Amino acid sequence: MKPLGSFLAMPLRRAVKPHLTFAVAMAPIFSATTLIAQTPPPVYPEVGPTTQFINQDAVIGSFPEPAWYKANIPFIDLPDQTIENVYYYRWRVTHEAQKYTGAKNGWIETEFLGPVFYSAPYGGISAAAGHHIAEARWIRDQRYLDDYIRFWLIGDGDSAKPANESVNPNTTDWAHEYSFWPGSAVLQRAEVTGNLGFATDLLPALINFYNGWSPQFNSQLGLYWQTPVWDAMEYSASSYQSPDPYHGGNGYRPTINAYQFGDAKAISILAALKGDLATSVQFAVQAAKLQHAQDKYLWDPTTNFYKHVMQANNPSLIKIVDREEIGFVPWMFEMPGPNRSAAWAELLDPQGFFSDFGITTVERRSSWFMYQAASGCCHWDGPMWPYAASQTLNGLANLLIDYPPQTYVTNEDYYNVLSAYAFAQQKDGQPYVAEAHDPDLASWIYDSPNHSEDYNHSTFNDLVLSGLIGIRPQLKNTLVVHPLVPASWDYFAVENVAYHGRNISILWDRDGSHYQQGAGFKIYIDGNLVLHKSTVQPVVISVPPGQPQSLPILVNDAVNAWGGPLSPAPYPIASASYTSPVDDAQRAIDGQVAFLDIPNTRWTDYGSPNPTDWWSVNFGQATSVSDIRIYFYNDNGGVKPPASYELQYQDVNGQWQDIPNQTRQPTVPAGNDLNRITFPAITTQALRVIVTPQAGAWAGFSEFQSWRPQ
Repeated sequence: MKPLGSFLAMPLRRAVKPHLTFAVAMAPIFSATTLIAQTPPPVYPEVGPTTQFINQDAVIGSFPEPAWYKANIPFIDLPDQTIENVYYYRWRVTHEAQKYTGAKNGWIETEFLGPVFYSAPYGGISAAAGHHIAEARWIRDQRYLDDYIRFWLIGDGDSAKPANESVNPNTTDWAHEYSFWPGSAVLQRAEVTGNLGFATDLLPALINFYNGWSPQFNSQLGLYWQTPVWDAMEYSASSYQSPDPYHGGNGYRPTINAYQFGDAKAISILAALKGDLATSVQFAVQAAKLQHAQDKYLWDPTTNFYKHVMQANNPSLIKIVDREEIGFVPWMFEMPGPNRSAAWAELLDPQGFFSDFGITTVERRSSWFMYQAASGCCHWDGPMWPYAASQTLNGLANLLIDYPPQTYVTNEDYYNVLSAYAFAQQKDGQPYVAEAHDPDLASWIYDSPNHSEDYNHSTFNDLVLSGLIGIRPQLKNTLVVHPLVPASWDYFAVENVAYHGRNISILWDRDGSHYQQGAGFKIYIDGNLVLHKSTVQPVVISVPPGQPQSLPILVNDAVNAWGGPLSPAPYPIASASYTSPVDDAQRAIDGQVAFLDIPNTRWTDYGSPNPTDWWSVNFGQATSVSDIRIYFYNDNGGVKPPASYELQYQDVNGQWQDIPNQTRQPTVPAGNDLNRITFPAITTQALRVIVTPQAGAWAGFSEFQSWRPQ
């Protein structure tokens, strides 16, 4: 590990987490009583039968924990290496952002790799939650999103927050701190998994969330208003035209009304699936009213665009002059009619939203374009913003696939804009995403150290899968495939797509030479060929539902996932014989596995004078332990996986003893990967790891976990 120079370790903050009392705690504290040995639960879901057209080891390269990717993600093979490289990188970003918070809430997805002061409990931020769900709906292991969706709708993400200017004075719970679209996201996720019951069970919570925006509903107009900053757009053309450029600009916006329209449609569909026709009709009517009001008040026929309408001092409901990228958001939910498609003429207009690095956040002809954008974050008045670029590309795919033909944009345009978006996601020759990119220079302009790295605030992989490759999930036992790939492509493939309990593979090989499977466009289910066409074309296939995997719900008793507004919890607490000044023993139980130097989430003994060092965790009470997972850190420099390690428990006399009958996978310590130690359950209050570093190096780990069945 290289010394970080001027970078200082951030102060530790830890979250209150109720510690459960287990039945095994009735045994004497620190006892080494062996319970009946059971087969340890699987770490990853089984992939099942599928094709093997793509060399998985080659495309994920040196990714940490490669088994996670092989079990969970769809693999792609594209002629466009930039899109492909960013695609796999963005899966790494998604995996890094998975944070385990404890028994109550389970897993969440974070925006930043470290909590910020305005975040919800455990560092969650609702602004990009819809993006997180869209991206992660393609992950095979459904436990992550099951927890994350419940976190925002019925968990601590739905808990009370102060109504003040720093976290939105207009709302009183964390889920409503920012605009987002849980109903649409939950429904789209169910379309991939086929698990409709999970979605319909959340119907009351989705209705409650929808109604939570009622204080910002103008019943006379039939529209919702929002403040740009709580649309996650601090400085924008909208807010600059108010007395307060940061917190001002309240208005009727294409965003919040489109989100509510999409959620009303989703609630209507889910209610119908549950047999509640009265609720279904109620929300279908609400969606129709929103659609009519948005067209009436927010569509500007003189410029053919949806625009922000100021709420204050605007009795005539005059729209702002500027076209902002948010005007494309309604297509994300298929809200506009076909007669509004002229708006898309602005996408590639050199005076509109065109950029070599994606899409600008306001049209170039606007007087606010890049106004003060170089003065510091966060100005959404010109920079390419991945959050909005994702929304625009999503809407563009919907226009091209689900709408009647139009003359403004083509499949090739989708590919070109997606390519520009991928081209922007680079830094120092490697895939990278931060907060915002200059529209005309190869530079991330909002990219603060120890904060913006691998910024998880947008989608990319969902745009590749559902847009470029055209995998369009359905509620019924069918699948629509409508690729938007360039006509010039001679090949492409995707496999390991978990869909309705099956594995979907899609293959295009113009002359059969690339994959050696014969020429043509082919689709496979569980490795079996079910469709063969001579050309790439829209198709519909039947997908018989598969048997869902029954993965156990597990609890990690070692976690202390501080973050957001929560106060530090006393236990579990970590300590060590020596800790590098830039690391922290407590970070090894913060709930996140990430092998980054900056920002880091690890403990190491880098610089220690000792021949061996120990790290320990005190649970604060007698706890059953039997399934330990350690993620040793390796930077191929000063810190490497240890030459050896010991795992010990504290006995009734307070002495440390080796845990007997350990089974280790792998047997030799592996860096940047999972090291699992299982053994017959024992009860203890504390565990420790003694590391013996390799010669010329030190040792440490990103995360220490102690799992048990819920």
